[in-house]
Amino acid sequence: MKKPDTAPHRFNSLAEAHEALGLPKPQHPLISLVDATAHPMRAASADGPHVLSFYKMALKTGGAGQLPYGQGRYDFTDGSLLLAAPGQVLGVGGTPEVGCQGGWVLLVHPDFLLGYPLAKTIKQHGFFSYATDEALHLSEKEQATLVALFWNMAEELNSRLDALSQEVLLAQLELLLTYAQRFYQRQFLTRRPATRALLQQVDELLDAYFDAQQPLVRGLPSVQYLAEQVHMTPSYLSDLLRSFTGQNAQQHIHHRLIERAKERLAATSLTVGEIAYELGFEHAQSFSQLFKAKTSTTPLAFRRSFASRR
Repeated sequence: MKKPDTAPHRFNSLAEAHEALGLPKPQHPLISLVDATAHPMRAASADGPHVLSFYKMALKTGGAGQLPYGQGRYDFTDGSLLLAAPGQVLGVGGTPEVGCQGGWVLLVHPDFLLGYPLAKTIKQHGFFSYATDEALHLSEKEQATLVALFWNMAEELNSRLDALSQEVLLAQLELLLTYAQRFYQRQFLTRRPATRALLQQVDELLDAYFDAQQPLVRGLPSVQYLAEQVHMTPSYLSDLLRSFTGQNAQQHIHHRLIERAKERLAATSLTVGEIAYELGFEHAQSFSQLFKAKTSTTPLAFRRSFASRR
């Protein structure tokens, strides 16, 4: 018996998304901005999971309830910004939003960015790949800043479309992303106690990984592995660690790996090749290159210098 098709529905155009949301056709085929307070929207998730072919930026400014977002459900209150990139799965369970009142929804097709620097730089914002519980929670002042920006964008879209409209809208979109980056950095800073506990958890996970000789079976510890263990996306974990230590998740893994390598070089008679294999490297040369890049010396030179201090 053929299994039912469970693949998420893909919205290829803004017009198709507007129809699913119960909205009039967009004024522009590649960018639309909806005032959710003035135009209540039907939940696209009512028809099941879906995938967008464009960027979605949703500012929730009122009410409290649950919003299908990513592959889970997000409990939100006033002042939350949720961002999704093309290809991300949205909505689960076929249950519409509950208690979603007020806000803005901005949809931007990648074609709107073609030929402009933003087409490339927008992909560098890690928050587009954050998960459900990694949304941006806004202060009242931050929320007011974004609301004002959305109003300006709405005025540009609704009152005039001329030869400079695209440049103006792109400038406003770039400003929106810059604010999102700033406010996420603030969110990381205000959660420093939790981040400190997370850092300790990450270090304990890495120590346990090495102590159990997992590198011999699974290879080098990866950012994906750590993110899964702490129930975060790799992007969010990296940005959170960077805000606290100055190093992203991959750099932090390398730091802990080099510290473990120094211990083995100083306290054992294992060869560099044996230590490299023990730490998960397939080739000793790769280990030596990383060690020198991080310490400005080779493993053998480090061992000799350590021995000379005894």
